[in-house]
Amino acid sequence: MIYDILLIIYLVGSVVGLWFVFKKAGAAPWKAIVPVYNIVVWLRLLNRKWSWYLWFLIPAINIFMFLLMVVETAKAFRRFGFWEQTFAVIFPWIYLPLAGLNGWEFHDPRNEPPHKVSEARDWLDAIVFALVAAVIIRGNVIEFYNIPSSSMEKSLLTGDYLLVSKCHYGPRVTMTPLALPLVHNVLPFSGGQRESFLRWIDLPYHRYPGLGKVERFDAVVFGYPDGDTVCTAWQSNRSYHDLVREMGREAVLNAKQLPVNDMMVENHIRIRPVDRRENFVKRCIGLPGESLKIVNQQVFINGRPIEQPRESQHTYGVMFNQYVSPIKVLDDLGVSQEAIGSAYPLYLVDSAIDSTLPYFCLPLTRSMANTLRENQTAVDVRQVIMPPSSEDSLSLFPHAEGYCWTVDNFGPVLIPAKGVPLQLTVENLPLYRRVIEVFEGNRLEVRDGKILINGKETRQYTPKMDYYWMMGDNRHNSADSRYWGFVPENHIVGKAIRVVFSVDKDHKKVRWNRILKNASQH
Repeated sequence: MIYDILLIIYLVGSVVGLWFVFKKAGAAPWKAIVPVYNIVVWLRLLNRKWSWYLWFLIPAINIFMFLLMVVETAKAFRRFGFWEQTFAVIFPWIYLPLAGLNGWEFHDPRNEPPHKVSEARDWLDAIVFALVAAVIIRGNVIEFYNIPSSSMEKSLLTGDYLLVSKCHYGPRVTMTPLALPLVHNVLPFSGGQRESFLRWIDLPYHRYPGLGKVERFDAVVFGYPDGDTVCTAWQSNRSYHDLVREMGREAVLNAKQLPVNDMMVENHIRIRPVDRRENFVKRCIGLPGESLKIVNQQVFINGRPIEQPRESQHTYGVMFNQYVSPIKVLDDLGVSQEAIGSAYPLYLVDSAIDSTLPYFCLPLTRSMANTLRENQTAVDVRQVIMPPSSEDSLSLFPHAEGYCWTVDNFGPVLIPAKGVPLQLTVENLPLYRRVIEVFEGNRLEVRDGKILINGKETRQYTPKMDYYWMMGDNRHNSADSRYWGFVPENHIVGKAIRVVFSVDKDHKKVRWNRILKNASQH
């Protein structure tokens, strides 16, 4: 509610300010409250070309133009001070009423000589203005995001630069506003050891209305749900909670250094707020209130199979012809160097082929596997499926005894939905423990077989947020909901809509055919 009030104050304050500015400039004040027309009148009063209006029609750019017009208005009142203009850009809803209501005189820019400033001041003005505009646009409209790993191949590739829309699901208000601009969570050149934000102000979650809701198969950017606590040695590359399960809590908390890729790296434990957790991009597979199950790699929603993303990858065992070069064949096929390097040999004892050659296991799309079968470079190609386990799979969500799941045979799980009660038992409680305790801030206990939430015995819990099930298209090389569970709605950053640039780091070239590709196409 408080954020809606602030938005109203921002909009109303700006319009009220223009009412009095128009009056001082000799224009009818009522024109300030007419949408679209008020911009036309404002441009005319400041003697700006009509072509400026065209920039107001472009999303994100129109925010920049609005702030530029506020600065031009300050100049029309002969207010040239650096700090004053900076204040005008940051707080236009205060500055415009201030300019219109006090004793300042409006001067027609057509009759004013150009105001000269030093080159240093000119650069300073441009930097501050661009910085404020960039922060507003990045936080509320669009943001660029680089794909750092292969978890979404071959739909989204390592080296893709995505345009992420904050408008599709609604802009999320920043919860930690005291931060270095344009830096997400760690300071540059600190090796990931120094946070870029302060928690002196810690605001509650709020999201403004968007163009729509998260839909199945959307490519979604979100904060890492397991990243509430971070070991700075590993950052998001390895979950703090996984390290605790492996080493023990005290060992992790007391470790001044941790081994990372055969090197000892400085380590600190950091608690990160929701909006400062590492950003991931995955495909939304399950929606709030749905039941999800995976059987032999096929995902079922509410008991019905759903289609696989066309470019999704699974692990295949490939027995190559002994007269071919596997590396060259795979490279020509478009398999990444990372995937080739991580391929491992496997002797399949149930093979009907009498050969001592091993199968090389690596991620392939269905079309890649068919190509290998057809061009006779491989003796045999078969899909590798992790069968249902007879032992507890503690490395997978929910990391508890009694869940004998694998990445290919998983569930069923009921995805929590806002306002829909979850029926709780001691057996299914591990699935919803983080929802209740971490994401929604309750105190949870199990005492003498009874479930207590905030000290009260209960058999159900009603979530306050919607939750989602996210999975990478590279199904056997993706840290996703199968490992860390549900994604709360307050972790959602935006929708990946376009690939704006792409670089093939294996071959040092631009992937021109991927530019402007639909990032959520499946």
